[in-house]
Amino acid sequence: MKLFALNATHELGSQVAAALGCALAAHEEREFEDGEHKARPLVDVRGEDAYVVQSMYGDAAASSNDKLIRLLFFAGCLREHGAARVTAVVPYLAYARKDRQTKPRDPVTTRYVAQLAEAVGIHAIVALEVHNVVAFQNAFRIPTVHLDAGPLFLARAAELARDGPLAVASPDPGGVKRAQLFREALEAHMGSPCGSAFLEKRRSSGVVSGSLLAGEVRDATVLLIDDLISTGGTMVRAARTCLDHGARRVLAMAAHGLFDEGANEAIVDPALTSTVVSDSVPPFRLNAAARARIAIVSCAPLLAQAIQSLHERAALR
Repeated sequence: MKLFALNATHELGSQVAAALGCALAAHEEREFEDGEHKARPLVDVRGEDAYVVQSMYGDAAASSNDKLIRLLFFAGCLREHGAARVTAVVPYLAYARKDRQTKPRDPVTTRYVAQLAEAVGIHAIVALEVHNVVAFQNAFRIPTVHLDAGPLFLARAAELARDGPLAVASPDPGGVKRAQLFREALEAHMGSPCGSAFLEKRRSSGVVSGSLLAGEVRDATVLLIDDLISTGGTMVRAARTCLDHGARRVLAMAAHGLFDEGANEAIVDPALTSTVVSDSVPPFRLNAAARARIAIVSCAPLLAQAIQSLHERAALR
């Protein structure tokens, strides 16, 4: 097995390698004056089961587009030089939010990313907590592995149970199944029941509306579960609604903290007691005050476990 991590995700890739008990395979990335680039392995990959870690969040150094194309080019290069299998390990998968047509002539970018991955010879893709699991699995013709981020948050959520009743809530109807699965896992972990709820949310032309709550949150610590936090507006709206319905406090939990413009204000909003995210995306956009209000859990062990399982299955073929 050869495990690579492209430069943009080197820190997380090193943690995955440590969890696997192996070293990252050497590679080279070069930049050219006009913005073009190349990447190549510095080790022999012929006949190897290769894994490439690349998270596709945009930052000041590289956009989501750039990280996507670098992953595709490097995977293609590995195949070009004889890798038996190439698996893309993508902690945060860009373009997964546009998974269906909601307006005339809308794109379905999830499917286009899948077609690109297939075109360069990627054999399988591993992703952490995608926006819509069904759309993700149906978009790809190659094998997909969807990693539920729920296990990353179980221990922290169980600690809160000592302070009284818990309720797990989805901030919108689309995340009800995610919240349900987390609630069931949390109940099994604690050996006691949790409440459940979900909130109404409608988005049109960038305007979010809806404030109804279904479920019971009175006197409970509410855990708002979502796949990602962008501006944080959805979490704050949901938290305020829960408090209006008698919740004692509200915590936000999401796999991916994108923390786009407006997130600094949202994270420190008094409606949220704290926010927990994974390290699939570093919190580089947050200021010091907001960073002090978040906790980060590592997704590296979860990614390593998936890689180990895939490699063991490949070895049996």
